Amino acid sequence: MFRVSGRRIGFWYRTAAVLCKPPLVVLFKRDWHGMEHIPADGGFITAINHNSYLDPLSYAHFQYNTGRVPRFLAKAALFRGGFMGTMLRGTGQIPVYRESTDAANAFRAAVDAINKGECVAFYPEGTLTRDPDMWPMRGKTGAARVALLTKAPVIPVAQWGANEAVPPYAKEKRVRLFPRKTLKVLAGPPVDLSGFYGQEPTAEVLRAATDVIMDAITDLLSEVRGEPAPVHRPGRAISTSTDGPPLPLADEESK
Repeated sequence: MFRVSGRRIGFWYRTAAVLCKPPLVVLFKRDWHGMEHIPADGGFITAINHNSYLDPLSYAHFQYNTGRVPRFLAKAALFRGGFMGTMLRGTGQIPVYRESTDAANAFRAAVDAINKGECVAFYPEGTLTRDPDMWPMRGKTGAARVALLTKAPVIPVAQWGANEAVPPYAKEKRVRLFPRKTLKVLAGPPVDLSGFYGQEPTAEVLRAATDVIMDAITDLLSEVRGEPAPVHRPGRAISTSTDGPPLPLADEESK
């Protein structure tokens, strides 16, 4: 079932796995599919929906078992000291330089990691979904920007089940472990962004590429949930032309 490789994962990542995997195995059932879409070699991006604070552990467990560990994005300030900084640096997580005035420069560490053959995991929504039915929201354009800079494969991923154990924005801060929940993860084939290669990374181009990524994630989540996704995502860019990319909304963010 699992494709675990012998590639070097590192002391700190293995330590985190030793600490985190046993409770995940004991407390949750797993329904994992699509591991064959995780590249065996070379740098790549995974783009994942976000509906629970438990998501990073749930998804990291899935991808760890493929032998290709994910490197998650975190604010650069968290890397500067203390135990948290040591763990983030030791496990090879990726700092995002949000203080940079250059959007491309903000993701320079992610680009460097991909060029070195690593996997960088993006939650394109940038936060837990606020959709009342837990569908993905409009994505921010960071994943698309890095994908177009590196031309790395973008693997869309849908996950479901963690939100049933640790609901987002719950009025009662309560973890619901029982009855035992199933953590479902489905990875799909790479998103085809080749039509955007060579284009100037304008807001319109980045928005259109982001929508292609988010549509792929939403389609996978529809399959996981066994129900159709809504036709229009909250905040989805709307095309006003039949021969051009969708136009960004007024509050478009570049990161």
